[in-house]
Amino acid sequence: MNILFSVYHLCWAFFGNILYRFPSRKLFVVGVTGTKGKSTTLELMSSILEASGKRTALLSSVRRKIGELSQKSSGKNTMPGRFAIQKFLRDAVNAGCTHAFIEVSSQGVLQYRHKFIEWDAAVFLNITPEHIEAHGSFERYRGAKVLFFKDVLDSPKLRKYFIINVDDGSYTYFLDVIKDKTGCDVIFFSKNKFVMEQLADDKKKLGEWVSADFNLENASASFALAQILGIEWPTVERALASFKGVPGRLDVVRREPFSVVVDYAHTPDSLFMVYDVLRSDYKTSYGRMMCVLGCAGGGRDKWKRPKMGKIASEKCDIIILTNEDPYDENPSEIITQIHSGILPNFPESNVYEIVDRREAIRKALSLARAGDVVVATGKGSESSIHIAHGKTIPWNEREVFEEELRNKTPLN
Repeated sequence: MNILFSVYHLCWAFFGNILYRFPSRKLFVVGVTGTKGKSTTLELMSSILEASGKRTALLSSVRRKIGELSQKSSGKNTMPGRFAIQKFLRDAVNAGCTHAFIEVSSQGVLQYRHKFIEWDAAVFLNITPEHIEAHGSFERYRGAKVLFFKDVLDSPKLRKYFIINVDDGSYTYFLDVIKDKTGCDVIFFSKNKFVMEQLADDKKKLGEWVSADFNLENASASFALAQILGIEWPTVERALASFKGVPGRLDVVRREPFSVVVDYAHTPDSLFMVYDVLRSDYKTSYGRMMCVLGCAGGGRDKWKRPKMGKIASEKCDIIILTNEDPYDENPSEIITQIHSGILPNFPESNVYEIVDRREAIRKALSLARAGDVVVATGKGSESSIHIAHGKTIPWNEREVFEEELRNKTPLN
């Protein structure tokens, strides 16, 4: 069955390349992989290239962009299947684009969705435990990411570039597969070096969005690509300074009298960092952190549910547990598993379990007072909630907050 599964996906990738007439041959194609930050990094890279006068295309879990045309990504797959990627590349060529940026997922690699693309560059951002049930172990998950680097090495392009984050402890696994190979350049990046050398130790030099460490990592990776392409720092700085962020990623709905933020964070590591940034940059000295928190169902990474509950109890003052994407699981059981990780000394009176996500958001806003931060994670810019039997419920987290804020009685 596994052999048939592999052949099936490989055939789709092969015939897609033929059907759309080898489009990647006419583009500079960059693939970005990692556990978090892929979508933001693609956006930053695209912005820098556009600032230098290039025409770009971008395919991520957030959107599909070709030149000036942009549409929200549909579906849950980071890397779309069938002929979708090859069609995207052909559309990019037809639109006169010179560079294409693609988000590369571990599951997409295992399904050969990256095959028969003539890659020019591969970027490794970071890796933390994710999709463990799907892969069988963290090592296999990391191995799928490393496999992407191996396959880029085999690209027919005369010169390949590998951009590697040396701040991540797993970087040596990626370096080992390309070390001493001919026809490739290895470029290392570090957010600390980027801050010291380009930002002169001023983290907010480029604006509020870059103050978070994970965004510094994304900006540093983007600058590394700019150096490869000969784009000078003034152009990069101009592009980064004008960057407005990515929908659903530290997406500020309002700042006064209390802050409301939407973020996609769906792993323990990313959740911790989002809470950390919001506590330091948004919460007043007298305010409280209030989270709306859920976890995906469908057998996805059950191990992380109590861990996320623990992080919420360490970083937040009020926790509202709710639905996210239950698929065929019982939403109440998922909430119970998250609740099990909440620290024993966290006051139970400050924990609410509200399955209906809109009701949970409404509750958070009803409790909010001046100086507080309300943050909802897990959905980001996704357009639906996935429930049982393959059905979905239309959803837009930011719009729901805006609707509920309009209906909320103003603070005195």
